[in-house]
Amino acid sequence: MPITDAIRNKLSTLPHKPGVYLHKDRFGTVIYVGKARDLRKRVSQYFHPSRRLGWDLKFNALVEAIYDFDFHTVRSEPEALLLEGKLIKDFKPRYNISFRDDKRFLMLKVNLNDPIPNFLFTRLKKDDGARYFGPFVDSTALRNTVALARKQFNLRGCRVFTPDEADYKHCLYGHLKYCTAPCVGNVTREQYLAQVASACDFLEGQCREMQGQLEGEMKKAAAAQDFEKAAALRDLISDLKKTWTKTEKFERVPYTLPVSLDPQRDLLALAEVLGLATPPMTIEGFDISNISGTFAVASLVSFKNGRPDRTNYRRFKIKTVTGQDDFASMAEVVGRRYSRLQKEGKPLPDLILIDGGRGQLNAAGAELAKLNLARLPILGLAKEFEEIYLPDRPEPLRLGVEHPAVKLLQRLRDECHRVANSYNAQLRVKKISESVLDEFPGIGERRKTALLKKFGSVQRLRAATLEQLAEVPGFGGKAAEELKAFLAARSTPPPEAKPLPA
Repeated sequence: MPITDAIRNKLSTLPHKPGVYLHKDRFGTVIYVGKARDLRKRVSQYFHPSRRLGWDLKFNALVEAIYDFDFHTVRSEPEALLLEGKLIKDFKPRYNISFRDDKRFLMLKVNLNDPIPNFLFTRLKKDDGARYFGPFVDSTALRNTVALARKQFNLRGCRVFTPDEADYKHCLYGHLKYCTAPCVGNVTREQYLAQVASACDFLEGQCREMQGQLEGEMKKAAAAQDFEKAAALRDLISDLKKTWTKTEKFERVPYTLPVSLDPQRDLLALAEVLGLATPPMTIEGFDISNISGTFAVASLVSFKNGRPDRTNYRRFKIKTVTGQDDFASMAEVVGRRYSRLQKEGKPLPDLILIDGGRGQLNAAGAELAKLNLARLPILGLAKEFEEIYLPDRPEPLRLGVEHPAVKLLQRLRDECHRVANSYNAQLRVKKISESVLDEFPGIGERRKTALLKKFGSVQRLRAATLEQLAEVPGFGGKAAEELKAFLAARSTPPPEAKPLPA
């Protein structure tokens, strides 16, 4: 596709700063996410005709599909890498390969409530009361910094949760005097906690005296022509600086990053289709997610001025519905949401979107009528043909997937799906991680997650056959037999988690 005036004008506004860029096709779909040390230089390269001969077929296809792009600046190149990974996981662009799996950046954790706290590497942050550092883009720099901290503050590096005298006998950290050996009472737990606290300050960059000390040693080594030692110290100083560099944690897509080519145009088109006097500036969408009636949850996604308003997102656990009943679940959530807004005197949305067809729409509309809110504009969006269901029309509207109003509703519906499904998965992972499976020797997060995706609960695991267990990655042959025997020996199912308020 030849470069358009809109793209040419946008290129002239790009700053010479680090950041990420998102290429989009003519439907507004993100097809590629990239990072750059210099946004203007990097993005401009896509539109240089002289470079076309050196491109492969895939890259040519990408460039031909680019209709528009968005960008977001950050403070440093490591932050650009973190945000790039986050956006690829969220948008899943078809021209990206890296970061589309569950790969996460390395973090460091320490739980001060453990008998003898230890610094551990992890890629998943949990709500377990531990203190977390990171994520870190450069894992090598982090590992080298932690090794220095353990040596400097005499911390243990063994992997045993509660080491004792038997572990101390063959512990290199203790025999080399790297560790003060709280496991055999050389220091009290309070003294060891003080060492850990000092190490935490060091890892946060609050104790920079060591950097000056290392720089002094490096200069002495260079003056003595011990260049190998000087180079090692230079690399260690570099690792410290990388570890201490503060990076923003991107838990969600930045609000300043546009996701539509023209949100105002889409809102005007939607208002025209629905016969509204003014464009719906605030829209709330609902979706239900469950697996065979278990872990039933709902999401509420809010759009303001045609863009996500994440401060007003909500998640619900279904409380009054048993089994798989999407109609009743939708009615419950809509009733809870708007009865609460009425009670608190907060403003109502200009439009409500229900994920589903006539049945879900009628269930939600009945709840609004009970609250004397039947005047609120509401519609349902059925996914198969992107049909729009309205309360006062017997037949659905089919506007086509290229209609601006449909694309706006699609973005809202897809965001509802994402929030609901991620909440459902979060509850399932939490349920199984707190289950009896934690006692199964040698099991890790990956294999527990694989079991969860296959069966959904420990109760279903107990009822599974050996052949079904063997189909799960990591449980072929003997492992399946051991798991079956393990579950049979612990036949009392764990208590179900009590519902929490939304």
